[in-house]
Amino acid sequence: MLGTIHEILLVAIILLSASVVEAEKLTSAVLRYGLLSLAFVIVLIQLKAPDVALSAVVVGAIVTGLFLYTIKEVGGSEAPCRSAPQFGPPAGAPRA
Repeated sequence: MLGTIHEILLVAIILLSASVVEAEKLTSAVLRYGLLSLAFVIVLIQLKAPDVALSAVVVGAIVTGLFLYTIKEVGGSEAPCRSAPQFGPPAGAPRA
């Protein structure tokens, strides 16, 4: 029974990781990251590593808080996660 729950959590970690990367909005990505961190902590508790799990809780909470604070200060929750890279001069600029 515990092995099945462990396998389900590992699949959930993989799916949550993909959803964090594919999130369209920054706050959505951070909240998904928080769920990913929670799933990781549960796996660590199942593996009988409470000290590592406690460390993961602290680091996850600090990182999630810093991400949310940074999003609030920089651009708000409506900012997209990705933007097109700008290579070369802007369109219409004269060439050297």
